[in-house]
Amino acid sequence: MAAVILLVITVTFAMVITRVGSVALALTGMSQEAAQFQARSAFYGVGFTTRESEAVVNHPVRRQIIMALMVLGNLGIVTMMASLIVSVTTTSNSGQWGKNLLTLGGGLGGLWAFARSRYLSRALERLITKALRRWTDLDVRDYVALLHLAAGYAVLEMQVEPGDWLAERTLRELNLSQEGILVLGIRRPNKVFVGAPTGQTRVGVQDTLIIYGPIPRLKEIDCRRAGPDGCRAHEQAVDEQARQLAAQHPAAATLSKAA
Repeated sequence: MAAVILLVITVTFAMVITRVGSVALALTGMSQEAAQFQARSAFYGVGFTTRESEAVVNHPVRRQIIMALMVLGNLGIVTMMASLIVSVTTTSNSGQWGKNLLTLGGGLGGLWAFARSRYLSRALERLITKALRRWTDLDVRDYVALLHLAAGYAVLEMQVEPGDWLAERTLRELNLSQEGILVLGIRRPNKVFVGAPTGQTRVGVQDTLIIYGPIPRLKEIDCRRAGPDGCRAHEQAVDEQARQLAAQHPAAATLSKAA
């Protein structure tokens, strides 16, 4: 009997943990359905698709949540198996099959009814959400999704070396925005960080730029050297960006030409 009760408690533990995990993942910006799927997949160790795994690995908070669910899931499954084995062994020796099966069925049935109750489910989610927001820092934004980093865009760190086209020029002179590139910040060699730099900010050798834009363009800029070739590459990138914008917004392009 004790083993059967322990099994029911372990199943209850699994249900609560996966519910906490799904709410925690939802607080990071995931949809409710995706959060539930990922929490259950991690807890029971069944895995998920490549795109979904990237959404977890690229997000530090989600990665910690999934790791905790994996550890707790392994412990819970081992406990359930041990409890089931002990229960079967005990009942086979004592002849209490009927009583133990009735207890097990009633406990699992009660848990199923609890899981299917929308009222109880919403009340539990509100309680978990309130607790997580009070005692954790999970209420964060999914910057991977916000910046569309899975759609050909990226945020990269780029160190400026001697002879680079970027070196010893202001951001206004570089005019990277016309290429579709945004400089989010600059980390100086002396550990000083310049956030949201302006056009007057100068890019020095050994500076590290945190830049956002299309991946092919970021790679090209990283290899762009100073001199006439670098300037021509910049002009070509500006023209290409203008053509892309015109294709995306033909009405705006027509108005611009008319003006």
